[in-house]
Amino acid sequence: MLIGQMEVEFFANCECCGLSEECTEAYIEGVRRRFDGKWICGLCSEAVQDEILKSDVVLITTEEAMAKHMSFCKKFTATAGPPPDPTPHLITAMRQILRRSLDSPRALRSKRTSRTSGADKIRGRVLG
Repeated sequence: MLIGQMEVEFFANCECCGLSEECTEAYIEGVRRRFDGKWICGLCSEAVQDEILKSDVVLITTEEAMAKHMSFCKKFTATAGPPPDPTPHLITAMRQILRRSLDSPRALRSKRTSRTSGADKIRGRVLG
């Protein structure tokens, strides 16, 4: 981005949960390309990716995962109704995503790296 040039931001409404986010047009277009022409918020995007990753036995497409998540959102809002303050809804949704991700072990999680190994190498170069 050039200095002095500003990107215009727009509000986009998530087609899953209805959350409104302020985004640049380029970001909105990128999300729509990724999700079959639909704009979904970052939280729902993570939930869709989680749906894809947790289906170990049968591979599902992004469209199928999005349909599952949209169905979940519709059921949730139909039974609970929209909250007057979206903060508790977002906290609850993040808690559910975290619990699901912790309940489904992944190969990436088993690979642990030492946080100090990189620092030791840097210190060795600086001091040595």
